[in-house]
Amino acid sequence: MLTLFHSPGSCSNGILYLLNEIGAEHDVSVVNVLTGDQRREAYLSLNPKGKVPALRLDDGEVLTELQTIAFWLARSFPQAGLWPENTMEQARTLELLDFIVGSVHMRGRTFIRMPHKFVDDPACHAALQAHGRQQVANGLAQLEATLGGKPFLLGRFGVPDAAALYVLDWAVRDDIELSSALVAYRERLHARPAFAASADNWGST
Repeated sequence: MLTLFHSPGSCSNGILYLLNEIGAEHDVSVVNVLTGDQRREAYLSLNPKGKVPALRLDDGEVLTELQTIAFWLARSFPQAGLWPENTMEQARTLELLDFIVGSVHMRGRTFIRMPHKFVDDPACHAALQAHGRQQVANGLAQLEATLGGKPFLLGRFGVPDAAALYVLDWAVRDDIELSSALVAYRERLHARPAFAASADNWGST
């Protein structure tokens, strides 16, 4: 059985959502990043990177990095129809995943939540957080433009939407205003059965 190593409320929510979207039988092993579980030897022996998500496969292999795990799930469960066959659509899928994780998350939200990781001087933290908030706002505007009136980023639900949901939830948590289009998009994602199936391990939204 697949095992997701997951911290509720973190980016690993995106993988939890995908697991429930495709209907894959899985266990959830909670790694509480707020209390430092990711730095304990038990977890580092599994994932030396010391972060979530990680997915242990049936054969004991462990995959890390959200984009990689999302790709593996989509390709391994083709009946869910989450990985496009068209080469350009595949490229757009990877493009969106990289943007959501690499830009909105890592170059935006990380500065909001963890400015101390970048500079020791507390006097600089507010400026870094403001920068992060602006980067998140810019990223969300780009996601709205990509939606362009479609129900999902690529027209029909795909793996980038699961990643988009966790950054949308974070924006709400961080009091970053969502446009009406993004509010409706988030509501559509929350209305899917995958969200209800993930609720016990979702954390704060």
